[in-house]
Amino acid sequence: MLPPPRLSPFVHHFGWVRWRLRAPFAAEALAHPSVQIVLTEDAGARRAEVVGVHTARIAGRLEGKGEAFRITFRPAMLQPLLRAPMASLADRVVRAVDVLGPKADAWARAIHAEPNVTRKLAIADAFLAPLLLPVDREVARFRDLVERMASDRTLVRVEDVAAISGLDVRALQRAFRTYVGVSPKWIIRRYRLHEAAEQLKAKRPPALAALAASLGYADQSHFARDFKVVVGQTPRSFARAWSRRAKHAA
Repeated sequence: MLPPPRLSPFVHHFGWVRWRLRAPFAAEALAHPSVQIVLTEDAGARRAEVVGVHTARIAGRLEGKGEAFRITFRPAMLQPLLRAPMASLADRVVRAVDVLGPKADAWARAIHAEPNVTRKLAIADAFLAPLLLPVDREVARFRDLVERMASDRTLVRVEDVAAISGLDVRALQRAFRTYVGVSPKWIIRRYRLHEAAEQLKAKRPPALAALAASLGYADQSHFARDFKVVVGQTPRSFARAWSRRAKHAA
């Protein structure tokens, strides 16, 4: 779900899911350089948390009955609320009240209590907009830079990003630690591996050597090692698994 217009400079999307399962369900995903506010109700317990950038694979397990309301921020855009380097939040989960202030608990209860998703969004908008506005130009600068890194395939080295940012490599790394929470090298690798995974899902995936070269890797073996660390499978195994899945679905 897209955010309301005044939150769009800060929020990438909202998500809401309910589940009622007879058996546990496990899922994995590749992380993005994004922070989330997550309001969860599970096994009768309610939590309101801020989840930092996750540098490893995301593994989740759902059981029984519950629901989760998620607010996924655009890169860097939660930093003004954190009032600390975003790196201090990486791979951590903290209470929402510690970041959003003492009214966050009542706000979370109001969202939990509201059954209508449109009104949930309105409650989220009314609470967050006064905290976030106006847009901090320096923070927005790094938001836009990270989002360009996601789509610009010419950016395969930290030096490439430094050149378009106008900063030297060390200054760029310090700025990413402050505003984004992870290094520019991590982001480049993660986005390129996201791209690799999508290409390997194709009916006719590219040759691994050519794919590795197109993503800026010096050799196929280095690419394969990075892919396995991030995805949990070798590129060849991943492509075969998706091929089998596609044949089964057909």
